[in-house]
Amino acid sequence: MSRVVPFQALRPGKPFVGRVAALPYDVLNVAEARQQVRENPLSFLHVEKSEIDLPDAAGVEDRRIYARAKENLERIIRQGNLFQEESAAFYLYRQQMGERVQTGIVACVSIAEYETGRIKRHEFTRADKERERTLHIDTVGAQTGPVFLAYRRREAIDRLTAQVAERPPEYDFTADDGVVHTVWVIRDPAEIREVAEGFTPVEALYIADGHHRAAAAAMVARLRSSRNPDDRGEEAHHFMLAALFPHDQLRIMDYNRAVRDLNGLTKAAFLKQIGEHFVISKDFTVRSPERPHEFGMYLKGGWYGLMARTEILREHDPVASLDVSLLQENLLGPVLGIRDLRTDARIDFIGGIRGMAELERLVDRAGFAVAFSLYPPSVGQMMAVADQGKVMPPKSTWFEPKLRSGLFVHLLE
Repeated sequence: MSRVVPFQALRPGKPFVGRVAALPYDVLNVAEARQQVRENPLSFLHVEKSEIDLPDAAGVEDRRIYARAKENLERIIRQGNLFQEESAAFYLYRQQMGERVQTGIVACVSIAEYETGRIKRHEFTRADKERERTLHIDTVGAQTGPVFLAYRRREAIDRLTAQVAERPPEYDFTADDGVVHTVWVIRDPAEIREVAEGFTPVEALYIADGHHRAAAAAMVARLRSSRNPDDRGEEAHHFMLAALFPHDQLRIMDYNRAVRDLNGLTKAAFLKQIGEHFVISKDFTVRSPERPHEFGMYLKGGWYGLMARTEILREHDPVASLDVSLLQENLLGPVLGIRDLRTDARIDFIGGIRGMAELERLVDRAGFAVAFSLYPPSVGQMMAVADQGKVMPPKSTWFEPKLRSGLFVHLLE
């Protein structure tokens, strides 16, 4: 059983929606975010990434960052750019990126189900990032962006979403990156019951993106419960803002790697060691792998293809069989000396949305020695890992399109 409940969203007025809605806080660095708000002062990045307004911000524990986020949210409300829904509702949220379309339900889900493992994870969180989002949510008194959840599709939910999508939408705008965002409000009590009942048989929800948001929401729930001796378990902080999508509409993009040096090896020695576990092709014109266990490798001046040798494949293990695991266990670790993907400063990670040209740029002009392109895991593989209570290696999944922040805010106060 999955508990999915409607909520009174704080959301933009129609004239402002395209300018308020912003990419998630963790997709842009500070410089990129500052450039965006210079071009668009209404951007919700002022709330989600408020350090952009503090040139001397001093890291995660600088409480001014979170106080500024709260001030910025209150300012946007005073200006009339955001308003709160009069009654609890669900929202149908459709995104279209080129030919790809994904349509989900924005709702609140039970943090208790997250704590008991019914909302499943496939990644570890970093303590500093979890701390940052915890301070943000608790200080602002709101969850300002949804956790991206997947569920195994159900025909009953598909029928309802198709029915709702026949009506005129509340929002329909194209963002700067070309992604079309369309939203319908589900207010009818009968339809609200139908959505809630449609998710009741869903055995598990899966975090696709937003592990730090989810962990922080759970921490805030614990903090606020401890402060309130009359806590009933039904207060707003016991629920998490989420956008839930059927698994068959989602696609994971490649999450590629670049390493700053060859770990003291010459090019010839490096290639010789790689050849022990991978078949090397010198004429790799595709550059982006077309099938599992194939990798692209860019050394300055050219691309190579790498195909994992049969003896290193471990198809029976949902984690060890992943291409990110094969690359780590047979090349990044033993050859390049990258032991901890979470902490090693010699490696960087590049979302597939940036394309192969970004890998070439990093090697040719940004001081990196080698870059690798990977074939992405499937949503089914992600779910299989989570179902076994395991985690994928860091930076295994990159989902596109990204959910926009600022379209829906879940107030805790």
